[in-house]
Amino acid sequence: MSTPDPVPADPSLTDPVLAETLGSTVRHSAVEDVLGILTGTIVASFGLFLLKSVGAVTGGTAGLALLLSYAAPIPFGVIFFLVNVPFFVLAVGKKGWSFTLRTMVAVALVSAFASLHPLMVDIDRITPVYAVLFGNLLAGVGLLILFRHRASLGGFNILALLLQEKLGWRAGYVQMALDVAVVLAGFSVVSPQTVALSAAGAVVLNFVLALNHRPGRYLGS
Repeated sequence: MSTPDPVPADPSLTDPVLAETLGSTVRHSAVEDVLGILTGTIVASFGLFLLKSVGAVTGGTAGLALLLSYAAPIPFGVIFFLVNVPFFVLAVGKKGWSFTLRTMVAVALVSAFASLHPLMVDIDRITPVYAVLFGNLLAGVGLLILFRHRASLGGFNILALLLQEKLGWRAGYVQMALDVAVVLAGFSVVSPQTVALSAAGAVVLNFVLALNHRPGRYLGS
């Protein structure tokens, strides 16, 4: 009885370059992108809602918007969108119109959801430690979803992604360094205890990104 010829191995399983090339052709559909961006913005905005509910801060343009919203009688959503406008210009030149438009939509949705959550959820009591850590965890997960669908929440996210693509630096670590400066600026607005807790929360957010968002790991686009 003859022995059948061995089935040739799939080269994409052993050749990482070929695997990435093949994987890059598997793109999300338009419906998947819409649902992904919607999901990511809902998750991230609820995380920011938890932070604002206890007067905490975080890094990036979201942190800047939170700080300004504590100091000025302007809704967080409005400030968040305006702070990101200069970064939209950067994104057009470095990332192209597709990424920029997706990011503009994502920022606009987060701004809208930030105004919706307080109307839908009434938080009578929440522990600051829980709110800050869980809020940053949700924000990190939301960002990951947006990254998977070629979008971001503007600001430092765009810069971090650019440095990751050009220099191979992990987006999470780059953003962590930038976030430190923003969190430290919180001393001018909130108590030292809140700043310390916010710093711990920012580490959680960026650890989520550093652990899960690495070049070449995710092959869909």
